[in-house]
Amino acid sequence: MAIQKPSHTLAKIHLKALRTKSLHILFTLSFTMFINMFCFAQELPNSKDPIKPKTVTDTISVSVDSLLAPPLNIKEIDSVKKDSVPKKNELLSDIVNYKAKEYVRLNQRKNQTTLYNEAEVNYQDMNIKAGIITIDHSKNLVYAGRLKDSAGVYSQRPVFTQGPSVIEPDSIIFNTKTKKALIFNSRTEQNGGTIIAEKTKMENDSTLFIQNGKFTTSDNLDDPEYYFLLRKAKVVPGVKVVTGLTNLFIYDVPTPIGLPFAYFPMSKKQTSGVIMPTPGQELANDRGYFLQNGGYYFAISDYLDLAVLGDYYTNGSYGLRLESNYATRYKFNGNLSFRYENLINSEPGFPDFAKSTIYNIRWSHSQDAKSNPSSRFSASVNLGSSQYYRQSINQLNLASSQNNTLASSISYSKTFQGEPQVNMNVTATHSQNTNTEQINMTLPTLQGSVSRVFPFEPKTGIKKGIIQNINFQYNVRAENRIQTTDSLFFKSEMFDDARVGAVHSIPISTNFKVFNYFSMSANANFEENWTLNTINRFYDQDTEEIITEDLSQFDRFFTYNFGTSIGTTIYGMFDFEKEGKDPLIQKIRHVMRPSISYNINPAFDNYYDTFEIVNADGTTADEAERVEYTRFEGALFGVPTKTFSSSMGISLGNNFEAKVRDSDSTATEPKKIKLLNNLNFSTSYNFAGDSLQWSPLRVSGGTTILKDKMNINFGMVLDPYALDNNNRKIDQFNISNGGSLFRLTSANLNLSYSISSKEFEGGSDEEDRGIQDNLRSGGRADDLFGRPQDFADQRLNDDDKKDKKEEPSEFYNYKIPWSLRLAYAVNYTNSTRQNTISSNSLMFSGDIDLSPRWSVGASSGYDFVGKGFTQTQLRFERDLLSWRMNFTWVPFGPYNQWNFFIGIRSNLLKDLKYDKRKQRDQQL
Repeated sequence: MAIQKPSHTLAKIHLKALRTKSLHILFTLSFTMFINMFCFAQELPNSKDPIKPKTVTDTISVSVDSLLAPPLNIKEIDSVKKDSVPKKNELLSDIVNYKAKEYVRLNQRKNQTTLYNEAEVNYQDMNIKAGIITIDHSKNLVYAGRLKDSAGVYSQRPVFTQGPSVIEPDSIIFNTKTKKALIFNSRTEQNGGTIIAEKTKMENDSTLFIQNGKFTTSDNLDDPEYYFLLRKAKVVPGVKVVTGLTNLFIYDVPTPIGLPFAYFPMSKKQTSGVIMPTPGQELANDRGYFLQNGGYYFAISDYLDLAVLGDYYTNGSYGLRLESNYATRYKFNGNLSFRYENLINSEPGFPDFAKSTIYNIRWSHSQDAKSNPSSRFSASVNLGSSQYYRQSINQLNLASSQNNTLASSISYSKTFQGEPQVNMNVTATHSQNTNTEQINMTLPTLQGSVSRVFPFEPKTGIKKGIIQNINFQYNVRAENRIQTTDSLFFKSEMFDDARVGAVHSIPISTNFKVFNYFSMSANANFEENWTLNTINRFYDQDTEEIITEDLSQFDRFFTYNFGTSIGTTIYGMFDFEKEGKDPLIQKIRHVMRPSISYNINPAFDNYYDTFEIVNADGTTADEAERVEYTRFEGALFGVPTKTFSSSMGISLGNNFEAKVRDSDSTATEPKKIKLLNNLNFSTSYNFAGDSLQWSPLRVSGGTTILKDKMNINFGMVLDPYALDNNNRKIDQFNISNGGSLFRLTSANLNLSYSISSKEFEGGSDEEDRGIQDNLRSGGRADDLFGRPQDFADQRLNDDDKKDKKEEPSEFYNYKIPWSLRLAYAVNYTNSTRQNTISSNSLMFSGDIDLSPRWSVGASSGYDFVGKGFTQTQLRFERDLLSWRMNFTWVPFGPYNQWNFFIGIRSNLLKDLKYDKRKQRDQQL
């Protein structure tokens, strides 16, 4: 039988157990504190010893629970289940990581830790780097400041980072508990702009409250060229800046340009927003006051945006523009632009009143070659009103105004791999003459081809001989061609005269060697033409007229031709080297490539019909009045040949190179230069012709000189036949008529030269002078006709640093960059004894930096035939650091106008600008 102990004895046992556990807890706490103090003492430097630089990296992890022993389970022996004393919150809720280069010192009396020289503290999302950092554990504060040397120079400015906010102040006080901070003399970068503030208070969500701050985009933060004084402002990093009264200061001089309040969006992502218009007044055409280039920007996604801009004039004129850019990395990118202007000159009732509408559509699309190697889509579209570039009042594009052609092309190509390979291409093209306003379009053009097939090639090894090299392929081309005018463009009438046709061709060819030195080829071509446009022609006795009917029905004709050619390459060498002498020109190599071809084109007169002209009395007219025609006159790809042709073609290509002594004495090999890149002669003889069997001799050539900086191209046409007294060609050689062997009928010479100061400095001229915009508008690939200025695009360009120049040297005239471009063209005409220079002009364009920040340029030319200057443009530009200023002037001509602009470079403040321009006079 078990003996039960008294209750008072059990209570003593419980009290003894509690006392033992309490002593164990106190011992554990004391031992832990002793170990921690001993560890800190090991890290503190001895006051008697000099401080040696060393890097100390410590981690403080303070947790009250870690200092306590495991709790007693006294549920069964104690009636008290819950302590009435509330548990204190921990001093730090996370680990504090800190380090310093010199030392880390702990002051136990003040409960502070000091980090000296290149100090850094990390706590949760907060990071502080500074010269000196003091952590006050009792107040949950972190002090950070700069270091001061014996000369009184401060260094190691604090850098405070919390979340997206980065601040560079002189000093900072941060509360680790509330995550609030007090910042002095801070510099905060916000999406291209910088805020300089004397005193800043930061909330725990990184929101900044600023007093007496400066907002600028200048690179020189110690002495900014300009700033907006923010007397009281709120900054949400990466989102916005909201301020009260603010005004513009230029080099600390206040200006009256200001606002009672302001809002600056600071989103790092694309953000939709209002685009402020530009006010002004136009007096040239009495359009009155205007607001230009105002609208809204839509940030649709990361891959697509849209800007809607508009103009309005008080006389009723208006304009609309849509600008969109899109891109998908590694796939494709492009841009789309639509512009429409409704222009009213003067006022109704006045004699100079006029009204017109112009428009322009531009689309550029390019596909990454690696996205889909077997399929490709591209677009280059530039279409619209023929007079757009000459009448638009929201741009100055002299280069495009001188271009007579607008061209567009949209194509899709697909390759089907296999043996043989099949290629398909669908293209829509557009060609527009801005002078005649004629438009030619293909909607669409379908092209297909099958790669060459060698039916007799060996299974292994290379192909040899005439049989093994026999090959054929298949090609097809189908078109829907439209010819219309500017006035009927985009109207249903433009499709009335559309022509549809297709041509199928099977070329068969082979090639082989003759006598080991001659390459000979033979070919035959078979074509099948399909058309939906034919005619029927007859004589109407009632009206006594020849009637031509257009028939929209399917018809076809088949043609073929044969040809062969033989050619070789001849190498010649002129050696000028002599023993004991080192001439300047050591060798000249002459390469000749003669070729003779023979072609036969049969006559397909079976596709030709005749009809008779019958008199009113019913009798037939004489044979001279019989009319012959072919029903395929309306065919898209031409008509079948009516006459037999048997012709021989003769051509000779030449190339001249020389080896000259190198000016570098250390060079061991002579220098190779090109004397003539090419010199070509070509003519033909028609064996089946009754007269004028020889065709004119055509000569063309070209070369480059002056280190390939000058291109020279020339050409001429020499006719062997003479002219009669009426300047008509006769079947008699010119030499037999008392003249020379050939009669010069036309000639041309073109020279272009480009040089810049960078070439003398060992660099290259990579400046973008608006060439891309010139090409996109259908203009020249240079600025000889002037540089374009698109006033609507200034605010849409997001690269605000691309036109910043290199920081100038402290030495005046250390560098004077310059560039020069020249182009000369002359044409001679003498086909009917005119003996005149039809055109003779010199064009030039140049730029020079007169000082480190002043640049001037000009584009002009002189017409020696018309004896006058061509289109002229003068340019002046001043680099104002954070600002830019330019003045463009067309002093004379139909585009006489000028434009002055001064504004801030940064996209953030591009609306802060002054733009004044004089429009060109009205052209009646």
